[in-house]
Amino acid sequence: MKTLRGLLLLSAIVGAFRLSAQGEDFLSESGKKWERATAYTLEVARALPAGDYGFRPTPEEMTFGQQLDHMAQNMTWLAGDHLAAAKFSHPLAAKKDRSPEETIDVLTAALAYARDAIAATKAADLGEKKKFFAGPMSKRQIIALMHDHHTHHRGQLVVYLRLKGVKPPAYRGW
Repeated sequence: MKTLRGLLLLSAIVGAFRLSAQGEDFLSESGKKWERATAYTLEVARALPAGDYGFRPTPEEMTFGQQLDHMAQNMTWLAGDHLAAAKFSHPLAAKKDRSPEETIDVLTAALAYARDAIAATKAADLGEKKKFFAGPMSKRQIIALMHDHHTHHRGQLVVYLRLKGVKPPAYRGW
């Protein structure tokens, strides 16, 4: 019986170590992916001339600048409300009618804030469920959602560039 208990305890310890290592790998990979995605997003943001930030392909679409604002707001909301990071603060965040340069400044700060929130997340907390409007989500799911949402809107911006005759920066997702 002692041998069985010992084996069960050893199995539990090994299992916990594997889960922790997987969580650390996920966070490390997420951080690296976030850095590359941020650099690419900022290249896309800078590719469109400032005078075209009000462009929208159809009346119901957001403008190019509004897409960037939406990305920044969504990242700071997800990171701040669901990853237990301190609230986002930027002197231009609440300003309406920002210039393209100011929009890029806020986006840069928002993406850095999200990066820091991901980096501050502990592997042991990745399974922690957070209240979410679509139902409870783990912190791991929130991080995956942040990546997906970021990619989704950047993809829309690439289409905007093409519609304006601007060649998008070369994609790099690795």
